[in-house]
Amino acid sequence: MGYDLILKNVKLFSVAGPFEGDVAIKDGKITKISGDIQDQADKVVNLSGKYVIPGLIDGHTHMEFPFMSEVTADDFYYGTKASIAGGVTTIVDFITPPKGSSLGEAYEMWRKKADPKVISDYSLHSIIREISPKILEDIPDMIAKGVVSFKLFMAYKNEFMLNDSELYQLIKKISDYGGVIGIHAENGEIINELIQEFIREGKVESVYHYYSRPDILEIEATNRIASIASLVGKHVKMYIVHTSTGEAVDIITSYRKEGFKFFNETAPHYLMLNTEYLKRPDGYRFVMSPPLRSDEQRTKLWMRLASGDIYTVGSDHCVYSDAQKKRYKDDVPPFHEIPNGVPGTETILPLLFYFGVKRGIISMERFIEVTSYNPARLFGLYPRKGSIMPGADADFAVIDPNRRVKLSADVLHSNINYSIYDDVEVEGWNIMTIRRGEIVYEEGQVIAKKGSGTYIPGKTPVMV
Repeated sequence: MGYDLILKNVKLFSVAGPFEGDVAIKDGKITKISGDIQDQADKVVNLSGKYVIPGLIDGHTHMEFPFMSEVTADDFYYGTKASIAGGVTTIVDFITPPKGSSLGEAYEMWRKKADPKVISDYSLHSIIREISPKILEDIPDMIAKGVVSFKLFMAYKNEFMLNDSELYQLIKKISDYGGVIGIHAENGEIINELIQEFIREGKVESVYHYYSRPDILEIEATNRIASIASLVGKHVKMYIVHTSTGEAVDIITSYRKEGFKFFNETAPHYLMLNTEYLKRPDGYRFVMSPPLRSDEQRTKLWMRLASGDIYTVGSDHCVYSDAQKKRYKDDVPPFHEIPNGVPGTETILPLLFYFGVKRGIISMERFIEVTSYNPARLFGLYPRKGSIMPGADADFAVIDPNRRVKLSADVLHSNINYSIYDDVEVEGWNIMTIRRGEIVYEEGQVIAKKGSGTYIPGKTPVMV
């Protein structure tokens, strides 16, 4: 039998552990995994000394995201270019319906944005920012289109925030159809009060973004939404996005131990950075919500990542240029005017591999669980994505475990001129990305064609 591509002498890692041998690929699928494949292939790549892992699934990106009177600097081309360079072969982006729009209309809008541009494969969540009979009616139709997860906000008053009654109604409706609920858990009412207090007092430097969103407001909101969701029942599938406190993880873990399907996602910036970055002259670059926290919280998150209590790691990739962050002014604007968001899809792999795996905090298997296997299961993409087995999509990231790289802007691919990790050096770097059997990135060069990614519909029931 002839193959399209054979990967020779690979050290292959999956959630089941390591394997050394060869991988054969045909028609975009993994066809054979064996100790020594001697068949013919159009292309043979020797990967001796390299680590091969499943392509990452970044379950939290915001490409072309309209927010705070701006649209993110990374469109679906630049954003997925960064993803592919970082070994991310699938993203799950957020449909953001304009106010008054139906979910179905917004779905068509996002497909039209993404399809001509994506380089990675992609799936979609939908944000729900308001409740109406039409929105409730749209939910089963969206699930039928492959949008199986819906994000609800407890913060951003007058923009995205829902009240407790609306949250309850939506959790119940989404769960009736087997969907997954993602929650932005912060107490938006109190945040709004704190913001107004700081403005009145003239305390508007970037660090006050953190002071206006203290740890307890994530912890309180997480406890409240878990209580609300538990009233609906144990069939609810819910995850707290971008969790930034260990206590919020512990709340969700306690419910999961009681049989609830509740989970946490965190993001690399909460593992890597602290509130001191907001005090820098370029602190505006580090404004995101929830905000960066203390080193104590960073340690708590690493511990819970290692223990298995954190289910997924997503980037929350939401990129604004310096000009956008500064509102096109010379001076830094007040903290409440700075667009919230940071880059991250390209740096998940090197940060978790070096600071997690190479430093002995997490195993390779755990790394793969939170970046590929678990996101695939949570968002209805498994086993097509997130698995290394015959019949699965041939999606791989190839790591040179000894390559040292400084994460400066000139080695990254987002449509901005800065890096939030410009003082960070890693050991272990993605040198090749294979998406559905095609080499789409190699040694610093993205070689995939614009629009060559494809939409991957999620399926229910999801496997959690």
